[in-house]
Amino acid sequence: MASHQLLRASTSIFRNTATAAFKLLKNPALSRRASTTTSPIQTDALNALNPAQNNSITKITTLSNGIRVTSENTPGHFSAIGVYLDAGSRYETPRTMGVSHLVDRLAFKGTKNRTIEQMQTELESLGGNIMSASSRETIMYQSAIFYQDLPRLLDILADVIRNPLITQEEVIEQQQTAIYELSEIWQKPDMILPELLHTVAYKDNTLGNPMLCPESKLAEMTPELIKEYIATWYRPERIVVAAAGAPHGEIVALTEKFFGDMPKSPDFNAHTFKSSVLGVLNPTKHTSKPSLYKTITTAATSFLSQGSTLQPVPISHGGQKSHYTGGTLYLEQPTLPHTHVYVALEGLPIHDPDIYALATLQILLGGGGSFSAGGPGKDSGLFGIFASCRPEYNHAVADVIAQQFDHVASPGRYGVTEEELNRAKNQLMSSLLMNLESRMVQLEDLGRQVQVHGFKVPVEVMCQKIREVTLEDLLRVAQRVVRGQVVNEGKGTGLPTIVAQGQLKNLQDVKKVCERYDIGKSTKLKWLR
Repeated sequence: MASHQLLRASTSIFRNTATAAFKLLKNPALSRRASTTTSPIQTDALNALNPAQNNSITKITTLSNGIRVTSENTPGHFSAIGVYLDAGSRYETPRTMGVSHLVDRLAFKGTKNRTIEQMQTELESLGGNIMSASSRETIMYQSAIFYQDLPRLLDILADVIRNPLITQEEVIEQQQTAIYELSEIWQKPDMILPELLHTVAYKDNTLGNPMLCPESKLAEMTPELIKEYIATWYRPERIVVAAAGAPHGEIVALTEKFFGDMPKSPDFNAHTFKSSVLGVLNPTKHTSKPSLYKTITTAATSFLSQGSTLQPVPISHGGQKSHYTGGTLYLEQPTLPHTHVYVALEGLPIHDPDIYALATLQILLGGGGSFSAGGPGKDSGLFGIFASCRPEYNHAVADVIAQQFDHVASPGRYGVTEEELNRAKNQLMSSLLMNLESRMVQLEDLGRQVQVHGFKVPVEVMCQKIREVTLEDLLRVAQRVVRGQVVNEGKGTGLPTIVAQGQLKNLQDVKKVCERYDIGKSTKLKWLR
Protein backbone atom coordinates (compact mmCIF):
# COMPACT_ATOMS: atom_id res chain seq x y z
CA MET A 1 0.00 0.00 0.00
CA ALA A 2 1.52 3.25 -1.07
CA SER A 3 2.03 5.96 1.50
CA HIS A 4 -0.27 8.39 -0.27
CA GLN A 5 -2.71 5.48 -0.07
CA LEU A 6 -2.14 5.10 3.65
CA LEU A 7 -5.86 5.00 4.29
CA ARG A 8 -6.78 2.38 1.75
CA ALA A 9 -9.18 -0.58 1.57
CA SER A 10 -11.34 -0.34 4.64
CA THR A 11 -14.83 0.25 5.91
CA SER A 12 -14.08 3.62 7.36
CA ILE A 13 -12.56 6.23 5.13
CA PHE A 14 -14.05 7.43 1.89
CA ARG A 15 -11.61 8.81 -0.66
CA ASN A 16 -12.27 12.03 -2.48
CA THR A 17 -12.75 9.97 -5.62
CA ALA A 18 -15.97 8.35 -6.69
CA THR A 19 -15.04 4.71 -6.68
CA ALA A 20 -11.53 4.03 -5.53
CA ALA A 21 -9.42 4.07 -2.47
CA PHE A 22 -7.41 6.69 -1.33
CA LYS A 23 -6.63 4.87 -3.34
CA LEU A 24 -6.23 6.53 2.26
CA LEU A 25 5.47 8.22 -5.51
CA LYS A 26 24.12 15.24 -12.92
CA ASN A 27 23.61 16.48 -15.94
CA PRO A 28 25.99 19.51 -16.15
CA ALA A 29 24.15 20.74 -19.22
CA LEU A 30 21.00 21.11 -17.13
CA SER A 31 22.59 22.75 -14.11
CA ARG A 32 21.62 26.21 -15.25
CA ARG A 33 17.98 25.21 -15.70
CA ALA A 34 17.33 22.90 -12.78
CA SER A 35 17.53 22.95 -9.03
CA THR A 36 17.48 19.97 -6.72
CA THR A 37 15.62 19.36 -3.48
CA THR A 38 17.69 17.57 -0.90
CA SER A 39 16.23 14.97 1.39
CA PRO A 40 14.07 16.63 4.01
CA ILE A 41 14.66 13.78 6.44
CA GLN A 42 17.25 14.72 9.01
CA THR A 43 19.98 12.06 9.05
CA ASP A 44 20.03 11.61 12.82
CA ALA A 45 16.28 11.16 12.98
CA LEU A 46 16.32 8.58 10.21
CA ASN A 47 19.27 6.66 11.65
CA ALA A 48 17.46 6.47 14.95
CA LEU A 49 14.54 4.81 13.18
CA ASN A 50 16.48 2.19 11.25
CA PRO A 51 20.21 2.65 10.62
CA ALA A 52 20.35 -0.42 8.36
CA GLN A 53 17.86 1.13 5.96
CA ASN A 54 19.59 4.50 5.57
CA ASN A 55 19.55 4.23 1.77
CA SER A 56 19.53 7.10 -0.69
CA ILE A 57 17.41 6.36 -3.73
CA THR A 58 14.74 9.06 -4.08
CA LYS A 59 15.82 12.10 -6.08
CA ILE A 60 13.89 15.26 -6.87
CA THR A 61 14.91 17.97 -9.31
CA THR A 62 12.95 21.12 -10.13
CA LEU A 63 13.37 22.52 -13.62
CA SER A 64 13.56 26.28 -14.09
CA ASN A 65 9.95 26.42 -15.30
CA GLY A 66 8.67 24.69 -12.15
CA ILE A 67 8.24 21.09 -13.32
CA ARG A 68 9.36 18.65 -10.65
CA VAL A 69 11.18 15.48 -11.70
CA THR A 70 11.48 12.64 -9.21
CA SER A 71 12.83 9.12 -9.52
CA GLU A 72 13.80 5.96 -7.67
CA ASN A 73 16.24 3.78 -9.56
CA THR A 74 15.21 0.49 -7.96
CA PRO A 75 15.85 -2.85 -9.70
CA GLY A 76 13.16 -4.69 -11.62
CA HIS A 77 12.26 -6.22 -14.97
CA PHE A 78 10.33 -3.11 -16.01
CA SER A 79 10.68 0.62 -15.64
CA ALA A 80 7.74 2.93 -15.05
CA ILE A 81 7.11 6.58 -15.73
CA GLY A 82 4.18 8.88 -15.11
CA VAL A 83 3.10 12.50 -15.39
CA TYR A 84 0.93 13.81 -12.53
CA LEU A 85 -0.96 17.07 -12.79
CA ASP A 86 -2.43 19.10 -9.97
CA ALA A 87 -5.84 19.28 -11.62
CA GLY A 88 -9.16 17.48 -11.37
CA SER A 89 -12.80 17.95 -10.52
CA ARG A 90 -12.22 19.97 -7.34
CA TYR A 91 -10.89 22.82 -9.48
CA GLU A 92 -13.87 22.95 -11.81
CA THR A 93 -16.36 25.80 -11.86
CA PRO A 94 -20.09 25.60 -12.70
CA ARG A 95 -19.06 26.43 -16.27
CA THR A 96 -16.38 23.71 -16.54
CA MET A 97 -18.05 21.05 -14.39
CA GLY A 98 -17.32 17.62 -15.84
CA VAL A 99 -14.39 18.66 -18.02
CA SER A 100 -11.84 16.52 -16.14
CA HIS A 101 -13.88 13.42 -16.94
CA LEU A 102 -13.81 14.24 -20.66
CA VAL A 103 -10.09 15.14 -20.57
CA ASP A 104 -9.36 11.68 -19.19
CA ARG A 105 -11.48 9.99 -21.83
CA LEU A 106 -9.82 11.98 -24.63
CA ALA A 107 -6.30 10.89 -23.68
CA PHE A 108 -4.23 9.04 -26.30
CA LYS A 109 -6.36 10.26 -29.20
CA GLY A 110 -5.09 12.37 -32.07
CA THR A 111 -2.44 15.06 -31.50
CA LYS A 112 -0.76 17.67 -33.66
CA ASN A 113 2.03 15.17 -34.30
CA ARG A 114 0.18 11.84 -34.45
CA THR A 115 -3.10 10.66 -35.89
CA ILE A 116 -5.27 8.36 -33.81
CA GLU A 117 -4.07 5.41 -35.89
CA GLN A 118 -0.42 6.34 -35.41
CA MET A 119 -0.98 6.79 -31.66
CA GLN A 120 -2.57 3.36 -31.30
CA THR A 121 0.15 1.71 -33.39
CA GLU A 122 2.92 3.24 -31.28
CA LEU A 123 1.24 2.31 -28.01
CA GLU A 124 0.73 -1.26 -29.15
CA SER A 125 4.37 -1.52 -30.20
CA LEU A 126 5.48 -0.44 -26.75
CA GLY A 127 3.42 -3.07 -24.96
CA GLY A 128 3.35 -2.65 -21.21
CA ASN A 129 0.59 -1.06 -19.18
CA ILE A 130 -0.36 2.45 -20.34
CA MET A 131 -3.22 4.36 -18.75
CA SER A 132 -4.67 7.69 -17.78
CA ALA A 133 -7.02 8.55 -14.92
CA SER A 134 -8.65 11.56 -13.34
CA SER A 135 -9.69 12.05 -9.74
CA ARG A 136 -10.79 14.98 -7.62
CA GLU A 137 -7.27 16.35 -7.18
CA THR A 138 -5.09 14.65 -9.80
CA ILE A 139 -5.00 13.84 -13.49
CA MET A 140 -2.36 11.24 -14.27
CA TYR A 141 -0.79 9.54 -17.27
CA GLN A 142 1.46 6.60 -16.46
CA SER A 143 2.92 3.37 -17.79
CA ALA A 144 5.17 0.43 -16.99
CA ILE A 145 7.37 -0.57 -19.94
CA PHE A 146 10.84 -1.82 -20.82
CA TYR A 147 13.63 0.54 -19.78
CA GLN A 148 14.87 1.11 -23.33
CA ASP A 149 11.47 2.46 -24.35
CA LEU A 150 11.33 5.27 -21.79
CA PRO A 151 12.30 8.02 -24.29
CA ARG A 152 9.59 6.93 -26.73
CA LEU A 153 6.98 6.76 -24.01
CA LEU A 154 7.74 10.15 -22.49
CA ASP A 155 7.65 11.62 -26.00
CA ILE A 156 4.12 10.21 -26.39
CA LEU A 157 2.99 11.40 -22.96
CA ALA A 158 4.29 14.91 -23.67
CA ASP A 159 2.50 14.93 -27.00
CA VAL A 160 -0.77 13.76 -25.43
CA ILE A 161 -0.55 16.37 -22.66
CA ARG A 162 0.70 19.33 -24.68
CA ASN A 163 -0.66 18.86 -28.19
CA PRO A 164 -4.07 17.15 -28.18
CA LEU A 165 -6.26 17.94 -31.18
CA ILE A 166 -9.58 17.40 -29.36
CA THR A 167 -11.76 17.45 -32.45
CA GLN A 168 -15.53 17.80 -32.49
CA GLU A 169 -15.82 14.18 -33.65
CA GLU A 170 -13.74 12.93 -30.71
CA VAL A 171 -15.80 14.92 -28.22
CA ILE A 172 -19.10 13.63 -29.62
CA GLU A 173 -17.84 10.06 -29.45
CA GLN A 174 -16.81 10.45 -25.81
CA GLN A 175 -20.08 12.18 -24.93
CA GLN A 176 -21.96 9.14 -26.16
CA THR A 177 -19.65 6.80 -24.29
CA ALA A 178 -20.06 8.84 -21.12
CA ILE A 179 -23.87 8.57 -21.30
CA TYR A 180 -23.59 4.78 -21.33
CA GLU A 181 -20.96 4.85 -18.59
CA LEU A 182 -23.16 7.00 -16.34
CA SER A 183 -26.16 4.73 -16.81
CA GLU A 184 -24.05 1.71 -15.84
CA ILE A 185 -22.60 3.38 -12.75
CA TRP A 186 -26.04 4.41 -11.51
CA GLN A 187 -26.90 0.71 -11.34
CA LYS A 188 -23.96 0.01 -9.01
CA PRO A 189 -24.43 1.42 -5.49
CA ASP A 190 -20.81 0.74 -4.52
CA MET A 191 -19.72 3.10 -7.32
CA ILE A 192 -22.32 5.85 -7.33
CA LEU A 193 -22.94 6.25 -3.59
CA PRO A 194 -19.39 7.37 -2.66
CA GLU A 195 -19.71 9.96 -5.44
CA LEU A 196 -23.05 11.17 -4.08
CA LEU A 197 -21.61 11.13 -0.57
CA HIS A 198 -19.03 13.73 -1.58
CA THR A 199 -21.65 15.81 -3.38
CA VAL A 200 -23.67 15.98 -0.16
CA ALA A 201 -20.69 16.37 2.19
CA TYR A 202 -19.14 19.29 0.27
CA LYS A 203 -22.25 20.88 -1.18
CA ASP A 204 -21.49 23.11 -4.17
CA ASN A 205 -17.73 23.32 -3.63
CA THR A 206 -14.38 21.65 -4.38
CA LEU A 207 -14.53 18.00 -3.24
CA GLY A 208 -18.29 18.04 -3.81
CA ASN A 209 -17.88 18.65 -7.53
CA PRO A 210 -18.84 15.47 -9.42
CA MET A 211 -15.96 13.40 -10.73
CA LEU A 212 -18.18 12.14 -13.54
CA CYS A 213 -19.55 14.66 -16.00
CA PRO A 214 -23.28 15.12 -15.26
CA GLU A 215 -25.43 14.08 -18.21
CA SER A 216 -26.98 17.54 -18.25
CA LYS A 217 -23.53 19.07 -18.84
CA LEU A 218 -22.33 16.74 -21.58
CA ALA A 219 -23.83 18.85 -24.37
CA GLU A 220 -21.84 21.85 -23.09
CA MET A 221 -18.51 20.02 -23.43
CA THR A 222 -17.04 21.63 -26.53
CA PRO A 223 -13.48 21.27 -27.86
CA GLU A 224 -12.90 24.95 -27.07
CA LEU A 225 -13.98 24.58 -23.43
CA ILE A 226 -11.83 21.48 -22.93
CA LYS A 227 -8.78 23.16 -24.47
CA GLU A 228 -9.34 26.21 -22.27
CA TYR A 229 -9.40 24.00 -19.16
CA ILE A 230 -6.19 22.25 -20.19
CA ALA A 231 -4.45 25.56 -20.93
CA THR A 232 -5.50 26.86 -17.52
CA TRP A 233 -4.47 23.91 -15.37
CA TYR A 234 -1.75 22.07 -17.30
CA ARG A 235 0.95 24.49 -16.18
CA PRO A 236 4.55 23.48 -15.47
CA GLU A 237 4.45 24.29 -11.75
CA ARG A 238 1.50 21.90 -11.41
CA ILE A 239 3.32 18.99 -13.11
CA VAL A 240 5.35 16.16 -11.56
CA VAL A 241 7.21 13.68 -13.76
CA ALA A 242 8.01 10.52 -11.79
CA ALA A 243 9.99 7.43 -12.76
CA ALA A 244 10.90 4.13 -11.13
CA GLY A 245 13.67 1.87 -12.32
CA ALA A 246 15.65 4.49 -14.28
CA PRO A 247 18.67 6.76 -13.62
CA HIS A 248 17.64 10.18 -12.36
CA GLY A 249 19.89 12.14 -14.68
CA GLU A 250 18.37 10.45 -17.70
CA ILE A 251 14.81 11.23 -16.58
CA VAL A 252 15.72 14.86 -15.93
CA ALA A 253 17.27 15.13 -19.40
CA LEU A 254 14.21 13.56 -21.06
CA THR A 255 11.84 15.80 -19.14
CA GLU A 256 13.89 18.83 -20.12
CA LYS A 257 13.74 17.69 -23.74
CA PHE A 258 9.98 17.15 -23.89
CA PHE A 259 8.67 19.64 -21.30
CA GLY A 260 11.49 22.11 -20.75
CA ASP A 261 10.20 24.68 -23.24
CA MET A 262 6.88 25.08 -21.42
CA PRO A 263 6.98 28.72 -20.30
CA LYS A 264 6.93 29.50 -16.62
CA SER A 265 3.59 30.84 -15.44
CA PRO A 266 3.58 34.57 -14.63
CA ASP A 267 2.25 33.86 -11.13
CA PHE A 268 4.73 31.03 -10.48
CA ASN A 269 6.16 30.88 -6.97
CA ALA A 270 8.52 28.41 -5.36
CA HIS A 271 6.76 25.26 -4.21
CA THR A 272 5.89 25.32 -0.53
CA PHE A 273 4.64 22.36 1.44
CA LYS A 274 3.52 21.48 4.94
CA SER A 275 5.78 19.18 6.90
CA SER A 276 3.81 18.57 10.09
CA VAL A 277 2.90 15.08 8.94
CA LEU A 278 6.36 13.91 10.05
CA GLY A 279 7.57 16.54 12.43
CA VAL A 280 11.20 15.86 11.46
CA LEU A 281 10.99 17.33 7.99
CA ASN A 282 12.72 20.50 6.92
CA PRO A 283 12.71 20.78 3.13
CA THR A 284 15.42 22.92 1.59
CA LYS A 285 16.32 23.81 -1.97
CA HIS A 286 19.76 23.95 -3.55
CA THR A 287 21.20 24.68 -6.96
CA SER A 288 23.95 22.09 -6.64
CA LYS A 289 24.02 18.55 -7.97
CA PRO A 290 20.97 16.36 -7.26
CA SER A 291 20.83 14.94 -3.77
CA LEU A 292 18.84 12.00 -2.52
CA TYR A 293 16.09 11.02 -0.13
CA LYS A 294 16.71 8.64 2.74
CA THR A 295 14.30 5.80 2.08
CA ILE A 296 14.19 2.07 1.50
CA THR A 297 14.43 0.24 -1.81
CA THR A 298 11.09 -1.51 -1.53
CA ALA A 299 9.14 0.97 -0.90
CA ALA A 300 0.82 25.92 -17.80
CA THR A 301 0.95 29.14 -18.86
CA SER A 302 -0.03 26.78 -21.61
CA PHE A 303 0.23 23.14 -22.55
CA LEU A 304 0.98 24.29 -26.07
CA SER A 305 4.23 25.52 -27.57
CA GLN A 306 5.18 29.12 -27.06
CA GLY A 307 3.74 29.98 -30.43
CA SER A 308 0.22 28.95 -29.41
CA THR A 309 -2.57 31.48 -29.62
CA LEU A 310 -4.65 29.73 -26.95
CA GLN A 311 -4.29 31.63 -23.70
CA PRO A 312 -4.89 30.22 -20.21
CA VAL A 313 -7.64 31.65 -18.07
CA PRO A 314 -6.37 33.24 -14.83
CA ILE A 315 -6.84 30.88 -11.90
CA SER A 316 -9.24 32.55 -9.50
CA HIS A 317 -10.38 29.58 -7.42
CA GLY A 318 -7.33 27.29 -7.34
CA GLY A 319 -6.70 28.03 -3.67
CA GLN A 320 -10.29 27.57 -2.53
CA LYS A 321 -10.48 25.48 0.63
CA SER A 322 -12.73 22.46 0.85
CA HIS A 323 -15.73 23.44 2.95
CA TYR A 324 -17.42 20.45 4.57
CA THR A 325 -21.17 21.04 4.89
CA GLY A 326 -22.65 17.66 5.79
CA GLY A 327 -26.21 16.81 4.84
CA THR A 328 -28.59 13.98 3.94
CA LEU A 329 -29.75 12.26 0.77
CA TYR A 330 -32.30 9.43 0.61
CA LEU A 331 -32.82 7.60 -2.70
CA GLU A 332 -35.85 5.32 -2.73
CA GLN A 333 -35.15 2.54 -5.23
CA PRO A 334 -37.42 -0.46 -4.54
CA THR A 335 -35.84 -2.61 -7.25
CA LEU A 336 -32.58 -2.99 -5.32
CA PRO A 337 -32.32 -6.20 -3.26
CA HIS A 338 -30.39 -4.46 -0.47
CA THR A 339 -30.53 -1.22 1.45
CA HIS A 340 -27.26 0.71 1.39
CA VAL A 341 -26.46 3.28 4.07
CA TYR A 342 -23.41 5.55 4.28
CA VAL A 343 -22.67 7.71 7.31
CA ALA A 344 -19.58 9.93 7.14
CA LEU A 345 -17.94 12.79 8.99
CA GLU A 346 -15.18 15.17 8.07
CA GLY A 347 -11.85 13.44 8.46
CA LEU A 348 -8.29 14.70 8.42
CA PRO A 349 -6.20 16.15 5.57
CA ILE A 350 -3.13 14.31 4.37
CA HIS A 351 -0.76 16.67 6.20
CA ASP A 352 -2.31 16.16 9.65
CA PRO A 353 0.06 14.33 12.05
CA ASP A 354 -2.92 12.35 13.39
CA ILE A 355 -3.36 10.68 10.00
CA TYR A 356 -1.49 7.58 11.22
CA ALA A 357 -3.86 7.10 14.14
CA LEU A 358 -6.82 7.58 11.80
CA ALA A 359 -5.40 5.00 9.37
CA THR A 360 -5.06 2.55 12.25
CA LEU A 361 -8.64 3.26 13.29
CA GLN A 362 -9.69 2.50 9.74
CA ILE A 363 -8.18 -0.96 9.94
CA LEU A 364 -9.85 -1.52 13.31
CA LEU A 365 -13.24 -0.77 11.83
CA GLY A 366 -12.95 -3.44 9.19
CA GLY A 367 -10.32 -3.21 6.51
CA GLY A 368 -10.50 -5.37 3.42
CA GLY A 369 -12.04 -4.95 0.00
CA SER A 370 -15.60 -5.80 0.98
CA PHE A 371 -16.17 -2.29 2.25
CA SER A 372 -16.05 1.09 0.62
CA ALA A 373 -12.56 2.47 0.78
CA GLY A 374 -10.61 5.68 0.66
CA GLY A 375 -8.26 8.19 2.15
CA PRO A 376 -7.66 11.84 2.87
CA GLY A 377 -7.46 14.74 0.49
CA LYS A 378 -5.03 17.63 0.61
CA ASP A 379 -7.11 19.77 2.95
CA SER A 380 -10.04 17.57 3.95
CA GLY A 381 -11.47 14.08 3.63
CA LEU A 382 -14.31 11.83 4.73
CA PHE A 383 -14.30 9.21 7.46
CA GLY A 384 -17.32 6.96 7.55
CA ILE A 385 -18.99 3.58 7.73
CA PHE A 386 -20.91 1.87 4.96
CA ALA A 387 -23.45 -0.89 5.59
CA SER A 388 -25.69 -2.98 3.35
CA CYS A 389 -28.56 -5.14 4.57
CA ARG A 390 -31.71 -6.89 3.48
CA PRO A 391 -34.75 -4.57 3.75
CA GLU A 392 -36.15 -6.56 6.69
CA TYR A 393 -33.21 -5.32 8.78
CA ASN A 394 -33.69 -1.64 7.92
CA HIS A 395 -34.91 -0.92 11.42
CA ALA A 396 -31.53 -1.88 12.91
CA VAL A 397 -28.86 -0.76 10.43
CA ALA A 398 -28.61 2.87 11.58
CA ASP A 399 -28.12 1.81 15.20
CA VAL A 400 -25.41 -0.67 14.20
CA ILE A 401 -23.46 2.04 12.36
CA ALA A 402 -23.86 4.59 15.16
CA GLN A 403 -22.80 2.07 17.81
CA GLN A 404 -19.56 1.33 15.95
CA PHE A 405 -18.74 5.03 15.86
CA ASP A 406 -19.63 5.45 19.50
CA HIS A 407 -17.60 2.46 20.71
CA VAL A 408 -14.32 3.59 19.17
CA ALA A 409 -14.84 7.12 20.52
CA SER A 410 -15.69 6.02 24.07
CA PRO A 411 -13.35 4.75 26.78
CA GLY A 412 -14.28 1.78 28.91
CA ARG A 413 -15.97 -1.54 28.35
CA TYR A 414 -16.65 -1.27 24.61
CA GLY A 415 -13.50 0.61 23.73
CA VAL A 416 -10.52 -0.66 21.73
CA THR A 417 -8.14 -3.03 23.53
CA GLU A 418 -4.35 -3.08 23.35
CA GLU A 419 -4.47 -6.42 21.52
CA GLU A 420 -6.85 -5.02 18.88
CA LEU A 421 -4.66 -1.96 18.45
CA ASN A 422 -1.47 -3.99 17.91
CA ARG A 423 -3.22 -6.27 15.43
CA ALA A 424 -4.47 -3.27 13.44
CA LYS A 425 -1.04 -1.63 13.39
CA ASN A 426 0.58 -4.84 12.12
CA GLN A 427 -2.04 -5.19 9.41
CA LEU A 428 -1.56 -1.59 8.32
CA MET A 429 2.23 -1.88 8.14
CA SER A 430 2.18 -5.20 6.26
CA SER A 431 -0.33 -3.79 3.75
CA LEU A 432 1.85 -0.74 3.25
CA LEU A 433 5.00 -2.76 2.59
CA MET A 434 3.44 -5.43 0.40
CA ASN A 435 1.68 -2.96 -1.88
CA LEU A 436 4.88 -1.02 -2.46
CA GLU A 437 6.39 -4.11 -4.08
CA SER A 438 4.29 -3.32 -7.16
CA ARG A 439 6.16 -1.16 -9.66
CA MET A 440 3.05 0.81 -10.62
CA VAL A 441 2.08 1.40 -7.00
CA GLN A 442 5.62 2.55 -6.26
CA LEU A 443 5.45 4.95 -9.20
CA GLU A 444 2.07 6.46 -8.35
CA ASP A 445 3.05 6.74 -4.70
CA LEU A 446 6.23 8.59 -5.62
CA GLY A 447 4.57 10.97 -8.07
CA ARG A 448 1.62 11.84 -5.89
CA GLN A 449 3.67 12.23 -2.71
CA VAL A 450 5.93 14.73 -4.43
CA GLN A 451 2.86 16.42 -5.88
CA VAL A 452 1.17 16.77 -2.47
CA HIS A 453 4.05 16.99 0.01
CA GLY A 454 6.91 18.13 -2.17
CA PHE A 455 8.99 15.20 -0.91
CA LYS A 456 8.84 11.43 -0.45
CA VAL A 457 7.99 10.23 3.05
CA PRO A 458 10.19 7.16 3.72
CA VAL A 459 8.15 4.05 4.39
CA GLU A 460 10.20 3.25 7.49
CA VAL A 461 9.24 6.64 8.91
CA MET A 462 5.60 5.85 8.29
CA CYS A 463 5.94 2.45 9.93
CA GLN A 464 7.58 4.06 12.94
CA LYS A 465 4.73 6.56 13.18
CA ILE A 466 2.25 3.70 13.05
CA ARG A 467 4.11 1.83 15.80
CA GLU A 468 3.96 4.93 17.98
CA VAL A 469 0.16 5.11 17.92
CA THR A 470 -1.21 4.46 21.42
CA LEU A 471 -4.68 3.74 22.75
CA GLU A 472 -4.76 7.31 24.04
CA ASP A 473 -3.95 8.61 20.54
CA LEU A 474 -6.61 6.42 19.01
CA LEU A 475 -9.29 7.55 21.45
CA ARG A 476 -8.34 11.22 21.08
CA VAL A 477 -8.45 11.09 17.27
CA ALA A 478 -11.66 9.05 17.25
CA GLN A 479 -13.34 11.60 19.50
CA ARG A 480 -12.02 14.41 17.36
CA VAL A 481 -13.59 12.93 14.22
CA VAL A 482 -16.67 11.13 15.51
CA ARG A 483 -17.82 13.98 17.74
CA GLY A 484 -17.52 16.48 14.88
CA GLN A 485 -14.56 18.36 16.38
CA VAL A 486 -12.34 18.41 13.28
CA VAL A 487 -11.37 21.94 12.31
CA ASN A 488 -9.72 22.02 8.90
CA GLU A 489 -8.88 25.06 6.81
CA GLY A 490 -12.32 25.02 5.21
CA LYS A 491 -14.09 25.45 8.60
CA GLY A 492 -16.54 22.58 8.21
CA THR A 493 -19.82 22.24 10.06
CA GLY A 494 -19.04 18.99 11.90
CA LEU A 495 -22.47 17.61 10.98
CA PRO A 496 -22.80 14.01 9.75
CA THR A 497 -23.27 13.20 6.08
CA ILE A 498 -25.90 10.54 5.36
CA VAL A 499 -26.71 8.84 2.05
CA ALA A 500 -29.08 5.89 1.72
CA GLN A 501 -30.35 4.00 -1.31
CA GLY A 502 -32.71 1.07 -1.83
CA GLN A 503 -35.95 -0.03 -0.20
CA LEU A 504 -36.05 2.57 2.56
CA LYS A 505 -39.29 1.51 4.24
CA ASN A 506 -38.78 1.10 8.01
CA LEU A 507 -35.34 2.72 7.83
CA GLN A 508 -34.90 4.86 10.92
CA ASP A 509 -34.24 8.58 10.71
CA VAL A 510 -30.46 8.18 10.52
CA LYS A 511 -29.85 11.80 11.49
CA LYS A 512 -31.81 11.38 14.73
CA VAL A 513 -29.97 8.14 15.48
CA CYS A 514 -26.66 10.00 15.06
CA GLU A 515 -27.84 12.71 17.44
CA ARG A 516 -28.80 10.08 20.00
CA TYR A 517 -25.29 8.59 19.91
CA ASP A 518 -23.60 12.02 19.75
CA ILE A 519 -22.21 11.36 16.26
CA GLY A 520 -21.08 14.65 14.77
CA LYS A 521 -22.16 18.05 15.98
CA SER A 522 -25.83 18.20 16.80
CA THR A 523 -28.10 20.93 15.52
CA LYS A 524 -30.16 20.55 18.67
CA LEU A 525 -29.62 22.89 21.60
CA LYS A 526 -27.85 21.08 24.44
CA TRP A 527 -28.49 22.48 27.88
CA LEU A 528 -25.57 22.86 30.24
CA ARG A 529 -25.83 20.68 33.31
